[in-house]
Amino acid sequence: MDLKLKTPEMIALLKKLVETESPTSNKKAVDQVGAILAEASQNLGAKLAFYPQEKRGDHIVAKWGEGKGGILLLGHMDTVFPLGTLETMPFYEKDGKIFGPGVLDMKAGLVIGLTAIAVLQEAGEMPKHPVTFLFTSDEEVGSQTSRTLIEELAAEADLVLVLEAALLDGSLKTWRKGTGDFVVRAHGRAAHSGGAHAEGRNAIEEMAYQILAVQKMTDYEKGTTLNVGEIRGGTASNVVPEFAEVKIDLRVMQPGEYERIEKEINALRPVLDGTSLDVIGELNRPPMPFDDEMQHTFAKAQEIAKSIGMDLKAGGTGGASDANFVSPLSIPVLDGLGAVGEGLHSSREFLFKESLAEKARLVAALIRGW
Repeated sequence: MDLKLKTPEMIALLKKLVETESPTSNKKAVDQVGAILAEASQNLGAKLAFYPQEKRGDHIVAKWGEGKGGILLLGHMDTVFPLGTLETMPFYEKDGKIFGPGVLDMKAGLVIGLTAIAVLQEAGEMPKHPVTFLFTSDEEVGSQTSRTLIEELAAEADLVLVLEAALLDGSLKTWRKGTGDFVVRAHGRAAHSGGAHAEGRNAIEEMAYQILAVQKMTDYEKGTTLNVGEIRGGTASNVVPEFAEVKIDLRVMQPGEYERIEKEINALRPVLDGTSLDVIGELNRPPMPFDDEMQHTFAKAQEIAKSIGMDLKAGGTGGASDANFVSPLSIPVLDGLGAVGEGLHSSREFLFKESLAEKARLVAALIRGW
């Protein structure tokens, strides 16, 4: 079947999903998207299992076929956009592009996965092994409630397909950096800046030393970066500040680099007498390197793509996804199987309409041919 004929149906479902806003923090909103996806999956004959969450949207597992193994599709329902974004950022089409909040990250991926399954069913080409689609609700905030479920289902699979957006040239994401977050807090002693300056201990001054130390831990050759992205402290210009805090974003590519950073950042010590430091943080997602397992997986995917006339390319990004959780399990995983576009997490977010059918064709081929 020519999947271009499916494009109107895909756009209709995509519009419905995008216009059902679903910021991670709003459980009711995310569950409304879940209801749409549950109905669409049931219409395709899936058996559903729900994993209720107290503060996040419920995770949903749709499964076709019986037994373990087979193919696992991963997609998240939540977006970074608050309720009401549609008022200034509506869903619309223009010049072969489709715009809207979350259209690329990653509601288009959800549509692509469901369409691939529908096409295989219509052609009588669904594989004998099971196909499972996991819809999660908290990817944009680190997948705290979904990680265990992701890892459990991935460990049973023969292949995991992550339907996050592709790179701008259509490449799959065959490597991703691991991500972590740290908070460093400096404590000093408050004092009047005019009458008792010498009695104070300036927490902001102490933090200035620590910021420089943290930034120097970056190692570009190893792909490790630390970014002090937020800072707060003090109460007024005429008060010696007794508190300062910074938030740090960590990205690592190579094994062992997180352990190095963890050791160094926890070894920070105060420079100024009378001040103290607190450090908290952890690695949220491990790196997904372009290792032997990934190279073998991508080579097989290339052959399957070639059989349908597609030239598959490999790439990577400093951003992380739920594929990072799968990589350490030594389970074949491919990421970036969603739509092609750009402007993620911004008012410019869009996808190229033609990529919807192309990526659905690719996902269908991988499910059928693996």
